[in-house]
Amino acid sequence: MPDHLTAVIHELALKRPRPPVSAIHRKVAALAVAEGHRAPSYSSVARVVRDVPESRIAAATNPAAYRDHHELVYRREASVSNEMWQADHTVLDILVLDQAGNPVRPWLSVVLDDFSRAVAGYFISLAAPCALNTALALRHAIWRKADPQWIVSGIPEQLYVDNGSDFVSEHIEQACMALKIRLTHSLPGRPRGRGKIERVFRTINDMFLPDLPGHVIRGKPLSEPAFSLDELRASFESFVCRVYHARSHGSTGEAPVVRWQKGGFLPVMPDSIEQLDMLLVHVPKSRKVLRDGIRLLGRRYVEPTLAAFVGENVEVLYDPRDLTEVHVYHEGHFICRALSPDHLAAPSLREIQHARRNAKRRDIGALTDMEAADGDQAGPAPRTTTVRGLRLYATDD
Repeated sequence: MPDHLTAVIHELALKRPRPPVSAIHRKVAALAVAEGHRAPSYSSVARVVRDVPESRIAAATNPAAYRDHHELVYRREASVSNEMWQADHTVLDILVLDQAGNPVRPWLSVVLDDFSRAVAGYFISLAAPCALNTALALRHAIWRKADPQWIVSGIPEQLYVDNGSDFVSEHIEQACMALKIRLTHSLPGRPRGRGKIERVFRTINDMFLPDLPGHVIRGKPLSEPAFSLDELRASFESFVCRVYHARSHGSTGEAPVVRWQKGGFLPVMPDSIEQLDMLLVHVPKSRKVLRDGIRLLGRRYVEPTLAAFVGENVEVLYDPRDLTEVHVYHEGHFICRALSPDHLAAPSLREIQHARRNAKRRDIGALTDMEAADGDQAGPAPRTTTVRGLRLYATDD
């Protein structure tokens, strides 16, 4: 077979998508006859195709497969505790009872310390993963736990997550910036090092759920669901503290809680849980103060102090878990806590009128000071009198 026909076979074999050998043989045979050569046999063409290295075929026809089989892998690995945390979600293979008594499958959000494999925090909810669930899992991970055996806490240096909609949300980005956490996303389709948190999920499904009522296998419950969401949370915390953290990990050879506190490690903590909530959980929104209060998420929030800021733009911080009240800021300064009348009694008319009078006095006083300053520059101030709340000016003219 001429060399140029062999090169044609190699070129056709490396096409994407790769054609079958029979199609390559037909094209090469037709080309050989057209050039006056004898048509090669099918076996000759197949032998040339087989001689093409598999790595070249994979690189040309399936770059992802070539990358997975031939490229060197950089595995993310933390060297100390709280250097890097991972976070992810999974739907649990169990049915629990909601408030109406209906069986539903809950979602579990887990924050894992990469170095020790210890579970830093979690959040279980009946709702699908969202930015708030992730923020609540981080809140639980950072702050001190009620169980003294669960000692994992502190602010991590880095949070390694995938590209889910909740992890790329503005809420999580702002929270990580406020807490000085470096947010790192894995490359789409290349989750290097994400197998650690997947192994935790597998451990939970294999060791924790089978002993609970309502455990699901292949979509079918093995027993009637009996746990509420709170009971599931209590059982999960007991499993993490007394089973998962206490047993030796297969990869590290140490118990996660022992490895986490190795070397007298001291975590970096926020000043207070209130500060952590303000940075992590509370969501900021810009709103204009209306005459009847502030409108947010279909609710109305009122407070007598807001009467002095009618028409002004303010910053409103609210906790999505509790919409009873919001914190209002103006130009970076705290103003008040505004309450929703749907939950609490609205301020009385007398309180609103008193706040309005105070605001009016403040504005009139500021205006008078400005006029006095102008008068000192322009000469003696004109004589004034007040009739029914109107200031009248008398001049020599």
